[in-house]
Amino acid sequence: MRFADIIGQEDIKQRLRLSVQEGRIPHAQLLYGQAGTGKLQLAIAYAQYIACEHRSETDSCGVCPSCMQYKRLQHPDLHFAFPIFKEKNNRESVCDDFVQQFRETILSKGYFSQNDWYATIGAENKQGMIYEAESSEILRKLSLKAFGNGYKTMIIWLPEKMNAACANKLLKIIEEPPEKTLFLLVSEEPERLLPTILSRTQQLKVPNLDEQTIAIHLRQYDEELTAAEAVSIAHIANGSWLRALKTLQANEEQTANLEMFTALFRNAWMVGVKKNYNALTELRDWSAKMAATGREQQKNFLIYAQQQIRENYIRNLSMPELNYQTTAESTFSQKFAPFVNERNVEELMMQFDKAQQQIEQNGNAKIVFFDLCLQTIVLVKR
Repeated sequence: MRFADIIGQEDIKQRLRLSVQEGRIPHAQLLYGQAGTGKLQLAIAYAQYIACEHRSETDSCGVCPSCMQYKRLQHPDLHFAFPIFKEKNNRESVCDDFVQQFRETILSKGYFSQNDWYATIGAENKQGMIYEAESSEILRKLSLKAFGNGYKTMIIWLPEKMNAACANKLLKIIEEPPEKTLFLLVSEEPERLLPTILSRTQQLKVPNLDEQTIAIHLRQYDEELTAAEAVSIAHIANGSWLRALKTLQANEEQTANLEMFTALFRNAWMVGVKKNYNALTELRDWSAKMAATGREQQKNFLIYAQQQIRENYIRNLSMPELNYQTTAESTFSQKFAPFVNERNVEELMMQFDKAQQQIEQNGNAKIVFFDLCLQTIVLVKR
């Protein structure tokens, strides 16, 4: 993957190129930002640029033997670690069990989310994680002699998914790395990393893409898209090319999340405001339905709900340029927005965030979601 293949991020590309040209390559770097901004792609292009035999001032050549191996993501000095789940056998799974699927996902999708990845490997109700055994694999791979005279690169996608044992062992490797090794950590939630790991990495924030860049690439991606439609989707994307694509494709998960969000608040309103207690049964069924989905899907719904609460509160301020909603979301918000106001918005956000934390800690989903329903009934009355 070359820098030219990545949407936008020209300032970041230039900073990465200069570190190579000036011989200042920090051995551990953290690229962080929201999903869909090109962090993983930048890490791969950077590693390819370092390994390229005939790189220019702007990019890797794309045709030397090293670049051809990087094009297939099969260079012997390029290694990946990423969230996986344990297989049914007793052996603790490692990333090499899934690495071919990971390569194919990058090559076929380009930009993809955690959920896209978990769906690819059939995680179902399991939560993705980087297990302790992976730290030994990382050390083993980086201790091998390099294929060429360059760097051995370890790209860790979503390092915040490491369990505590793996994170502590990785810290030791980063503190005393084998010669000519490069760690590239690609994170969406850097605050969840160990402070000691953060302190030992050079941090590089990958900013949101600007709306104009997204709109231009949307029209290249879909030639039937009008300029006005591209601008509208680019605004909704809020800096994420991945979100722009999912909005364009009207993906099923987003539609399902909106339906669940709508059902929750409509029934809570029916109970809390209209005193229609039949709706309480609907909420019980709603919580059972949510509990039956996978943990990652539950977390994504709660994150989505917090985003929609924010959007509805902002809508009351009559500042449409600050709203990032699809047409379907906006239609629902026309009547719903007044019920998210200064009297309840902070408490609503706190309750949904609390539920998210409980789900992440493997709390009983039925209890978590039914309690959330009860709290929502109270708060929607304010």
